[in-house]
Amino acid sequence: MQKLILASLTISAALTVPAAAQNRGSLQQRLTRLLDQPPFDRATWNVYAQDNRGRVLFNRNGDRFSVPASNTKLVVSAAATVLLPADYRARTSIYANGTVTNGVLQGDLILYGRGDPTWSERCYTVDTLAPGGCDSTWTAVDAIADSLRAHGIKRITGRIVGDGSYFEPMLTHPSWNSFDLNWWYAAPISGLGFHDNSVDFQITPGPLVDAPPVITWNPDLTLFTFENRARTVPADSSTTIGDNFFRRPGTLDIWAEGTVSLSRSPWIESFALPDPNLYAARALEISLRKKGISVGGGAASTTDSMVYRTLRCCGNPLVEYRGRPLPDIVFPILNTSQNWFAEMLLKILGREVGDTGSWGKGLDVEKQFLVDSVKIDSTAFSLEDGSGLAAGNLVTPHAFVQLLAYMYHHPKRAPFLAGLPRAQQRGSLLRRFAGTPLEGRVLAKTGSINRVNTLSGYIEKTDGRVITFSIQANAHDVPTRQMLAQIDSVVVQLAR
Repeated sequence: MQKLILASLTISAALTVPAAAQNRGSLQQRLTRLLDQPPFDRATWNVYAQDNRGRVLFNRNGDRFSVPASNTKLVVSAAATVLLPADYRARTSIYANGTVTNGVLQGDLILYGRGDPTWSERCYTVDTLAPGGCDSTWTAVDAIADSLRAHGIKRITGRIVGDGSYFEPMLTHPSWNSFDLNWWYAAPISGLGFHDNSVDFQITPGPLVDAPPVITWNPDLTLFTFENRARTVPADSSTTIGDNFFRRPGTLDIWAEGTVSLSRSPWIESFALPDPNLYAARALEISLRKKGISVGGGAASTTDSMVYRTLRCCGNPLVEYRGRPLPDIVFPILNTSQNWFAEMLLKILGREVGDTGSWGKGLDVEKQFLVDSVKIDSTAFSLEDGSGLAAGNLVTPHAFVQLLAYMYHHPKRAPFLAGLPRAQQRGSLLRRFAGTPLEGRVLAKTGSINRVNTLSGYIEKTDGRVITFSIQANAHDVPTRQMLAQIDSVVVQLAR
């Protein structure tokens, strides 16, 4: 469940077909050999590629549906880049539900979010040393607390209420697997969010066999209870704790069980929390206390749009916080395949371009964009979510190539292209295409769920030409490392 798993890949010649044979013949013959080579021949391969003049270079099942996994994120990223204003930033408003006298708020402080996903610790650029390129966990929340203090607020007698009603009340997608709902990649989606709506548990083996492992977590907001039921086992034993974190339904009672090998290096498991609005409100409460502002009533939350409707409609906010710009929302979606950002952005599209911050309306906006703007046949895709976690997403490789070609020439393309991982650079292609002529020249979105691996993007040739491609490998039982190497081999052949 690591936040970013980068497999070190080398395209191996030690496969069934010798390297010399792979390079003989026409492109059609070379790719056919790769796709039909055991054990890859049992997979369902849907592949489409064209040059920058629109000439089809290779087509195998290009108009057949594939489960695209995280290639789905190309759609929400493209739609947001084109449809939202170039200077778009999500606003968070802070209202006083009561009177303020001599710095004392007699009542509750309402934290009203509009889907800003950037209240988290990460870098929003490939260059992690770029000024302003990275945030800490507390950057946004501390900025709000500082603004409230500058506004003269010294004490709040009531609660900090996180109001997530800018989006629909449904927080988790009905098509997501119930097991996934405990993990960071299926964290709940609401108008507010903090630290990707998850908590990072760091796990270290205990000092000796049978001792409990050492488990700490960040951020620690004293928001939940945790019970460590796991045990340390001998160095040659397996570690099972990774999939064995649980939460009692309807509560914030979390526990872990299983084993941790004595030889295992420390690592992090990121566990989703069920109430993103309470999480954000609690974070602001703690930040206010650190700034010397007392809070009498603790933290609370709501997704009911009627509760503070009058306040939002007719009152002036004490403070407004503008989040990071749109390119910084798109970047983690494409570069490191951040699911939660993708789902937040889909609901932003539903609310900002449509009229409702919901999965359904966001998908309607995407569909209209793909059909009306990109001119993709409406029967060439069927989408269920923004991230690709839902197994019911279906898209043809031809449709992906149409979308990518459209974005490559669009006047607002810069954030989309900047977000895509590039071979041998920071992101999900960091360790791919090493030792090939394509180091630094493949710009593409990865995808992976159970028995599915995908890659769609661009090959920038040395002569300035661009090949746009989509490779979808579905329904296979080949080890992931081996399948990714084969996909990369297909890309290398496309570029020859």
